[in-house]
Amino acid sequence: MDNIVKRYPGNPVLTADQVPYESTLVFNAGVIKYHDKYVMVFRNDYDYISGSDFKGTNIGLADSEDGIHWHVHDKPVFTLHTREISRAYDPRLTVIDGKVYMCFAVDTKHGIRGGIATTDDFEHFDILSLSAPDNRNMVLFPEKINGLFTRLERPFTIYGRGGVERFDIWSSQSPDMKFWGNSSLVLGVEDVPFANNKIGPAAPPIKTDAGWLTIFHAVDIDNSRGKNGWENSWTKRYTAGVALLDLKDPTNVLSMSKEPLLIPETDYETVTGFRTNVIFPTSLIREDDQVKIYYGASDTVVALATASVDDLIKFAQQSTDIQH
Repeated sequence: MDNIVKRYPGNPVLTADQVPYESTLVFNAGVIKYHDKYVMVFRNDYDYISGSDFKGTNIGLADSEDGIHWHVHDKPVFTLHTREISRAYDPRLTVIDGKVYMCFAVDTKHGIRGGIATTDDFEHFDILSLSAPDNRNMVLFPEKINGLFTRLERPFTIYGRGGVERFDIWSSQSPDMKFWGNSSLVLGVEDVPFANNKIGPAAPPIKTDAGWLTIFHAVDIDNSRGKNGWENSWTKRYTAGVALLDLKDPTNVLSMSKEPLLIPETDYETVTGFRTNVIFPTSLIREDDQVKIYYGASDTVVALATASVDDLIKFAQQSTDIQH
């Protein structure tokens, strides 16, 4: 909503033109404040083939003094390619007790897996865990909850949901970042009035007095949309919603916005790009009473918006009728 979220007028803040190595699309970036500067890891797809296929994908690194103007490092910082794994992508960053953790997805011959790695220099990454297929969109809470590391995630439950995309937000916990369990449903797609296809985590939550403030992505399909972007058909629209989760039990949704917080509106969100009509928030950075919201636009560029924490909380408090 324009009266709540303000897009940076110089958007996008990162494009493929700024990358000093092979790059076609840069998006879905994890951003943190670390050692007095902004650090970004971003998905980089390169060498477009056709349809949804690219020759390769890696994860790049950039830093910034102001969170707006970015310097991209001269080579990718994270790539996974083995006989089983074809690529790693969609990074998210969280700092817990001064330590940097990166969630990411990997495509394999036997399904999509969600991974967690840790780094202290953004050059060397220690992979702590990889989930069983199919799971992705993992984001970590910035502190332990009831003594356990906690994450939001989105399993791909195809057979159990009638063979269609009908994905929800779940939570799991771990004593050590390696072994995950205690899995519980957090929010079902049926609870979100502006989604008719799927939902999932977007940016790592931030702690407020009102609860864990979390932004999620929501997808609706309209077959009349036809071709939107480079592919022959793209009928989905990705929007962003906001919710408040209980501080002691984040599987308890205290409230959720009845309307999307962000919908595709600008040219770089609706006209130009690989897949238009896509807004995918990936990072929330709190600075006093304001937040920076970084998001992927049209699966093509990284954009920035800002909002007041209080305004986001009030927007999330529109609805309290979540039941599951």
